[in-house]
Amino acid sequence: MYKELKILSARPFPKNYKNIKHHLYGFKSVKKNFSSGDWLKLVNKKILDIKKRKKIPILVGGTGLYFKAITEGLVNIPNIPIRLRSKIRLLHKKIGTKKFFLELIKLDPISKNFVKPSDTQRVIRAYEVKSFTKRSIYDWFKSTRSDYENDDFFKIYIDFPRAELIKRIEDRTQDMIKNGAVSEVKKFIKLKVPKVKTASKAIGIAEIREYLKKKIEISEVIQKISIKTRQYAKRQSTWGRGNMMDWNKIKSEDLNKFLKKI
Repeated sequence: MYKELKILSARPFPKNYKNIKHHLYGFKSVKKNFSSGDWLKLVNKKILDIKKRKKIPILVGGTGLYFKAITEGLVNIPNIPIRLRSKIRLLHKKIGTKKFFLELIKLDPISKNFVKPSDTQRVIRAYEVKSFTKRSIYDWFKSTRSDYENDDFFKIYIDFPRAELIKRIEDRTQDMIKNGAVSEVKKFIKLKVPKVKTASKAIGIAEIREYLKKKIEISEVIQKISIKTRQYAKRQSTWGRGNMMDWNKIKSEDLNKFLKKI
């Protein structure tokens, strides 16, 4: 969605726009906050607009959380004050992961069935939500509903074999460098975007920064970006296996045949 990160985010090229109109690409500044909730509001408007024109909206992407938001709804938990969040994080740091998990179970017994002690981020989040709202995070999840019915969507998950995926990632990284990723990061650095902003964490920025500081060679940049992208793809696959069980899984070699069929 970021205007300034065209190459690192692999935004479609103008030739892709010629035959099929694309929406919600390159429209937000990297300096602005943007959440999955913001995205969901915009997407709902776009879907209505496209359907009014008797067209079929096609949602394409890799971030499972965004698909989950539209197909299952987004949990509308109130914003938790920073002071309380900081206090809870300090407690976690002070007593350690094991004791903190036991404290969570005392505070919110239901969470024992849903969160693993090793999942620090989720444990802390569950503690925050119960402390502030007095309701278990899982009560919030249960009351969440999508604006759509499940059969409103035809869900396709393209399943690439690991070896093919690794090759595609390596080729994509090489192409990004050829297409001007270094110049893109130079411009990004000049914007002085705070490190806490989501855009600052985009894969490739930290690696190209190292290259610009003459700490590593370009070959190492390519290698590091490829490794980080492979790790990200693996997390996506794991997430997909757990959260996209009712999706139509299509093997990459069967994709063209499947597209002709539909």
